[in-house]
Amino acid sequence: IVQHMLKKREEFKTHFMLSDQVHAVATVPPTNKVFLWLGANVMLEYSIEEAVVLLTKNLTTATVNADQLEDDLGYLSNQITTMEVNMARVYNWDFKRRKALAEKS
Repeated sequence: IVQHMLKKREEFKTHFMLSDQVHAVATVPPTNKVFLWLGANVMLEYSIEEAVVLLTKNLTTATVNADQLEDDLGYLSNQITTMEVNMARVYNWDFKRRKALAEKS
């Protein structure tokens, strides 16, 4: 929406969320300011240019973090597979050991 406001300085209609189950339609007049919800009950006013810079930076950071998390999940998946194989080897070793002890007795 912010990029649209930057490109076209005209009134437009948009849908926005009032709560989890309630959405509304609003007509947004041309403006030079936007309010961004930052979380923790904090909302700040930015110029459209500042908002684009902030949102672009946040998107870049989120993309980098998502890529890092994907790599971490791949590593964990590999470690889980290694652990399961090792557990199976220990179980088989113990089974053979107990079987040998039972045969001696």
